[in-house]
Amino acid sequence: MLPTDTSPASPPPEILAPAGTLEAFAAALASGADVVYLGLSEGWNARARSTAFNLEGLPDVVARAHRAGVKLYLTLNTLIFESELAGVEAVLRAVIAAGVDALIVQDAAVAFIAQRLCPELRLHASTQMTISSVEGARFAAGLGASRVVLPRELSVQEIARFTAESPLESEVFVHGALCMSWSGQCLTSEALSDRSANRGLCSQACRMPYDLIVDGERRDLGDTRYLLSPGDLAGHDALPELMAAGVRGLKIEGRYKNAAYVTTAVDALRGVRDAIQNGTSADEAATLREALERTQLTFSRGASAGFLRGDDHQTLVVGRSPKHRGILLGRVVEMRGYRVRIELDAARQGRELPRAGMGVMFDVGDPEADDAPGGPIFGVRWLDARNEPLQLELGFGEPGPDLTRVRVGHEVWLTGDPELQREAERRAKTEPAGRIELGLRVAGCAGEPLRIQAQASFAGRELRAHAETSCGLGSARGAGLDAALLRDKLGALGGTPFRLGELDASGLPAALHVPVSELKGLRRQLVAALEAELAGNPLRIAQGDAVVAQLGNELGRDVQADQGPVQVVPLCRTREQLEAVIASGFGEGDEVELDFMELVGLSSAVTRAREAGLVVTLATVRVQKPGEESYDRRIAALQPHAVLVRHWGALMHFAEPSVAESAPLVHGDFSLNVTNSLTALHLLGLGLRTVTASYDLDQSQLLALLAQVPRGRVAITLHHHIPIFHNSHCVYAHLLSDGSDYRTCGRPCEQHRVALRDFAGHDHPVIVDIGCRNTVFNAQAQSAAPLVPKLLERGVRRFRVEFVWEEGEQVQRTLRAYRELLRGELSASAALRSVGVHEQYGVTTLRR
Repeated sequence: MLPTDTSPASPPPEILAPAGTLEAFAAALASGADVVYLGLSEGWNARARSTAFNLEGLPDVVARAHRAGVKLYLTLNTLIFESELAGVEAVLRAVIAAGVDALIVQDAAVAFIAQRLCPELRLHASTQMTISSVEGARFAAGLGASRVVLPRELSVQEIARFTAESPLESEVFVHGALCMSWSGQCLTSEALSDRSANRGLCSQACRMPYDLIVDGERRDLGDTRYLLSPGDLAGHDALPELMAAGVRGLKIEGRYKNAAYVTTAVDALRGVRDAIQNGTSADEAATLREALERTQLTFSRGASAGFLRGDDHQTLVVGRSPKHRGILLGRVVEMRGYRVRIELDAARQGRELPRAGMGVMFDVGDPEADDAPGGPIFGVRWLDARNEPLQLELGFGEPGPDLTRVRVGHEVWLTGDPELQREAERRAKTEPAGRIELGLRVAGCAGEPLRIQAQASFAGRELRAHAETSCGLGSARGAGLDAALLRDKLGALGGTPFRLGELDASGLPAALHVPVSELKGLRRQLVAALEAELAGNPLRIAQGDAVVAQLGNELGRDVQADQGPVQVVPLCRTREQLEAVIASGFGEGDEVELDFMELVGLSSAVTRAREAGLVVTLATVRVQKPGEESYDRRIAALQPHAVLVRHWGALMHFAEPSVAESAPLVHGDFSLNVTNSLTALHLLGLGLRTVTASYDLDQSQLLALLAQVPRGRVAITLHHHIPIFHNSHCVYAHLLSDGSDYRTCGRPCEQHRVALRDFAGHDHPVIVDIGCRNTVFNAQAQSAAPLVPKLLERGVRRFRVEFVWEEGEQVQRTLRAYRELLRGELSASAALRSVGVHEQYGVTTLRR
């Protein structure tokens, strides 16, 4: 369904196009994008393999975009390590000098450095920052952000609520690939591939095949193997509601995609947006449908609304292939040598049909095969139109598909159209013009010069110019300088960034004249002056001296060291684990963290822990969506000694000053992604007792962080199964029910335990939280035991030991080993042997 009748009064949202190559950049400009966003080869770019742009060439890229009337947003949207802070400052100085229009950031440290260097530079909170609620937006606002790129897991209703209640602008992905895990919360690449998605090096583990393990047994799912590979987002139907809600940015994912992908995506999105603004005729609607279909031919794993229409666990993941599929054309009904007769799919009736040169793929139902048979069409022949449904014959040649693998009944997919690439190449050769509307005010009187004032707006700044003739106005023999003549001569702006909008000649009496050459000269003067303003950089670096050390001193001014005792803090997820903690000798004054992810049984567990004399810390959920603020209130109602916060909303909720004497202490967990001292000191300054070091840090990076933060204020997860995925898609509902969400799934998570078995035979546990989100934990526990002497030396006092499905005996053995290790009674190697884990912290194996 395409929109036809929604006309929001607010300005239309801008369309943001990705650019990972110069060709894609040119295609975005030529196709009418309002913004191009890109990263730099120098690093700190969430698409690390996108290296076409660098600092040296950035000023020219910005200038080219501005001449096309397009803004340029730069991504510095990865986590920053301690040793990199000075380098980030140097890059930011060059970025500001280049005149970018906004900076997209993940790490708070980047925001602080950028704000200190140039307070006028707009900051946008990347989706990697995981700002998913109004409370979380308050955290981003405190960093100086003016916009939030919202997570793809939010529905239209949740986006509308966020936009209505947040002081920050919202930007929403509406086209492109979907991540399985919440952005900024995926640790799969780190755990399984020794690289980090939070550093721009995603290994695409969600696109790998997995077996479903239910209660310890493999469940046969036929050809459904890619259990975590979602289809691609095509959220065009949701644009009326998004625009009515006041969303300011409509974003296209795809900095690894080619120019044809960018061209078709911008064409389709711009067509729908403009149709909503202007109203849509039947003919225009048909054109829009064709534009949307073309996007599926450049790259698509299958069009999906994603989460924009809420959770639908039966449609998000098909599971048969992680690769480009295109558009379903029909099904095979007969094979004759190089000719294949197909029955046209009902959805293709009345749509654009295939032609010679287009590509097809046959879905032969073999998920183990690397490549499905496919190739270019050599010929298309319509069969008897009286057939119902319609049939056509496709002819193939060499090179072509391996038709020996094709059978009657197999699906046939249109996968490509070379004309789309040729069109993108043609556009890329042209320089866009006329995107910036220009207003002119013309005035004068007889005997005096004709004066013209020009004004245009671009990227939030006003461009102004003034010019006047070298001679006075004379009396005209005819109509003189009427509006038509002025518009004709002054509006001839071809080849410039401008187009003539309003022309106000009310200050010019009738029947006056100047030579046409004077008008043309005025136009050239105005354009030259406006182009110079457009090329100018409104940003100024306010701080000449290095700022990283200054910021560290300021942020850390009120952060004191904590010289408390060294403690092992167990984190339990089951009642059996809690009983094992008590049986291990934890008692009066010892601390336990409870992470009962569905909150079921949490109240009784808190009572039991208190009866044993334990100090109770409760963990929040991993993410918070608009409307889920009650989860934090439920935790607060249990009056814990402390809270382990895992999302920015909880940080703002619990860390704010409270007059209540029973206000809990607040610890920050790994999911806040603390990798450097500036971020750590800021969070500690907001009221956290400790911050947990990010799992993205290796040994040297961790020690560098500890050296710059007061002793005792960084907690370490000593032993854990790293949480590799955190998904809104529920594996239980999808594969163990027919339900689309929690209301219809029958809650199989309450009857079964599910794990995902990878290609190496490891079974990764899947646990559901109260929001029906899944956390997939690494099958193998990892330990930082060999690091303990250095950690103690650097003042670490809080060592967390986390459990997932461990039974009581294993919990006791693990806690005993780590307590003896911290007391110096057991070596690291002996501790590792006792608990049966591998030696690792962060993205690389520990180096001693």
